[in-house]
Amino acid sequence: MSNFKIPYGKTTILFEVPKEFDVTVVKNNSKSQISNIKETTKKELKNPINSKRLSELVKKGDAVCVIVTDITRPCPDREILSVLLDELKTKIEPNDLTLLIASGMHREMTYDEKVEKFGKEIVKNFQIISHDAKDEKNLVTLGTTKNGTPIKISKTAVEADFLISIGVVEPHQYAGYSGGYKTLSIGVAGDETISKTHSRKFIDHQKTRIGNIEGNIFHDDIVEIGKKAGLDFIINVILDEEQNVVDIKSGEPLETYKTLVKKAKEISEISIKKQYDVAICGVGFPKDSNLYQTSRAASYLFYLKKPVVKNGGYIIIPAACPEGAGKGIGEERFFEMLKNMTIDEILNHKPDFKAGEQRAFMMANVLKHCKVIIVGSQTPEIVQEAKMIPASTIDEAFEIIKNDSERNLEIILIPSSLTTLPIIN
Repeated sequence: MSNFKIPYGKTTILFEVPKEFDVTVVKNNSKSQISNIKETTKKELKNPINSKRLSELVKKGDAVCVIVTDITRPCPDREILSVLLDELKTKIEPNDLTLLIASGMHREMTYDEKVEKFGKEIVKNFQIISHDAKDEKNLVTLGTTKNGTPIKISKTAVEADFLISIGVVEPHQYAGYSGGYKTLSIGVAGDETISKTHSRKFIDHQKTRIGNIEGNIFHDDIVEIGKKAGLDFIINVILDEEQNVVDIKSGEPLETYKTLVKKAKEISEISIKKQYDVAICGVGFPKDSNLYQTSRAASYLFYLKKPVVKNGGYIIIPAACPEGAGKGIGEERFFEMLKNMTIDEILNHKPDFKAGEQRAFMMANVLKHCKVIIVGSQTPEIVQEAKMIPASTIDEAFEIIKNDSERNLEIILIPSSLTTLPIIN
């Protein structure tokens, strides 16, 4: 037996693999981590991509809005903000600046989470608004995209004199790669906009694929929405398997994003030769806080050009899921659909999805082709109701698989499954 480890919450699980299983470990091509995030951010803000410096762009007394990531994104907002505020301090007073949390359809962050994410000083001294996608009176309508998506965006963002966004560029199910305009276009959009961009028209499109931005209509909508809403400047990062920062860039949104996507592709996209019987996927905090986010590990592998796991195979994901399916509206819709409808009913669902339901559709497609085991969930009954299999330990997961299969099995182990894309060549 060989020893392996995989993320679980803020810790790791050590486990052994039975001798009848043959394991291949696939890691991404992580670059060396940045040792001093603040210093690097400072350097990048002095040399923005395709843009003047912020100190030249922001005028004295401008109302500045900075869109920040929520607790589901392991972005170093705190370190970036301290440098950003330093850069802006000659131009604006604390009451000129608003931090807008890009919560999309997720739940509101608690006070303690805000302190952990942004730092006590920032929480104390600046106005922080949690975006609410259902609050119509705080949304502005900006027409429709060329793909027919109604554009409803946070009034706070649209009415600011200068709009900045912080984000993470990493593989994303629909956008190809997250970050760039997406933090604004989805993170502070209305329910109607989020639902439309996550509808069948978009997610069934052949170019709306993880790892792809070329000809991707979801990506095109995000860019169009972001430009119409007036995003002026971004600061985005790339993270490694341990969630350390390996790159930071700032500047004009599209060019900065494309520069980082090129690097993210080199890190994330790994060539493999074949499909496997079983995949073991590492997720870790904060993404394993709920089943909605955790389930990405399974759908990422399934929706690559060729699914990584064979038909009838297994996907094992250790995830604590202390929040169950998730507490936001989107997560609740995801769970209700998986719980109350059969797999075929979800896959044949004719009405357009509401935001959150599209993830139930993605998972229904995964579950039609393979079984998903969630290991160590604090809410096993929710895992079961969502048509996945709860197991208290990885050993128990192996037993379930062994009872189902007579032969020796090939396993792919992906310690960082949300930042590693194993592409079958």
